[in-house]
Amino acid sequence: MPQASSEATSSGAASGGQLEERIDLSTETTQKIAQSKSLPLADALALLSALEKRCRVGNDTPSLVKVCEASLELCHEANDYEALVTTLKTLSTRRSQKSKAIAALVTKCLPWVVDSEDGFTPLPTAAKDAAANQETLVTELRNITDGKMYLEAERARLTRSLAILKESAGDIATAANVLQDVHVETYGSISKREKIEFILEQMRLTLLKRDYVRAYIVSNKVKRSMLDEEGMSELKIKFYMLLSQYHSHERDALELAKCFHAIYATASASAADGDDTKWKESLTNTVVFLCLSEYSNEVKDMMERINLDPQLEKIVECKETITSFLKNEIIHYPLPHQAMLESIPAFVNGGETDDASLALKGHWHTTFHTRIIQHNLRVASMYYRQIHTSRLATLLSLTTPETEQHLSNMVSSGALYAKIDRPKDIVRFAKKRCEEEVLSDWAADIKELLGLVDETTYLIQKENMVQSH
Repeated sequence: MPQASSEATSSGAASGGQLEERIDLSTETTQKIAQSKSLPLADALALLSALEKRCRVGNDTPSLVKVCEASLELCHEANDYEALVTTLKTLSTRRSQKSKAIAALVTKCLPWVVDSEDGFTPLPTAAKDAAANQETLVTELRNITDGKMYLEAERARLTRSLAILKESAGDIATAANVLQDVHVETYGSISKREKIEFILEQMRLTLLKRDYVRAYIVSNKVKRSMLDEEGMSELKIKFYMLLSQYHSHERDALELAKCFHAIYATASASAADGDDTKWKESLTNTVVFLCLSEYSNEVKDMMERINLDPQLEKIVECKETITSFLKNEIIHYPLPHQAMLESIPAFVNGGETDDASLALKGHWHTTFHTRIIQHNLRVASMYYRQIHTSRLATLLSLTTPETEQHLSNMVSSGALYAKIDRPKDIVRFAKKRCEEEVLSDWAADIKELLGLVDETTYLIQKENMVQSH
């Protein structure tokens, strides 16, 4: 075999069906990379540029990757960002550049702009020029990875780094816009955990941007079943904390209670020995926002389940409060632990400004009183067919106009049946039935009674026959 065969192989032989001729330049590559390290940067790049062309034309991909990485390494060691970006752009846009070489270029630069492997650790605060150079490099890398499916994971991490840089500069809106353009949930090369981390960052930035509609849309990208998998407890808590900010803005007490209950279930299961802070706080929030929720079968069922939780015994204020709401008894306002219940941080977490926080706290304070009044009206409707309005107002510690207003609101929402006779100062809770309804009920009762009589007669006769034998 000729000597040249050690450097070149044809398509049908050892290349395994390769159609293009391949030249082995590994020895020369090793020598020239070592030589370039002792040359000035411009001369070293020129030397490696000529070698890169020979490797690319000769289809020696392993050597081509080494040359590309060495070129970037020289620029980085010289701390010459301008040369680094120029070299990166030049090498990535060469005619018929190999995809492996492009992937190597991006992978080589990734640790210089992404602080951790997954790209979600905030970058350290840098000087203005360094931050600008870093942003330029990230932007160029994103341009290179654009549209390349084999670099979709790297593009997602680079996008996250760019968002961090924008956020560090105080440009929250741009950071959110940059991040939300990446549909990471469709990427197949990224792990489930990293996808969730990325989506949580999208949620966090959109909430900081006060784009609550977008934040809720982004939250629906996370499958709740994935959060229940092993090792996801930290992400689950973070997800529901972010989601609670949205529901706090919407002032949806029931959804807030569900979020905090999910956090409680996760925190209590993963809490370290003796660390009760997280689950106690989340359970307290759950109880408070359940009490703030408009009454329904779902709310009552959730209250009953939480009331049976043995952990609730450790929080006396919450235990007494939820017990009061479950009893069919009048609740006196304010509650014995009213101040403590209204001092939780979650009461003001959704405020955009100090004024908004105060407004939110005032809303929850008013809602708390309203829910207690509504509970008392339901209890009164259970024990009274009719009652004087003035007497009902005394029981509720309200004025007559306030009582009428709350009654009207509950009747309008369908939560209660009542009619107010103002001239006679009477509230009727029992719905007046027409003659046909009364007669139908009487006939049904008689039918049921006769059925019981027939069954009893049959059983007596059966017993007599058994005894006679």
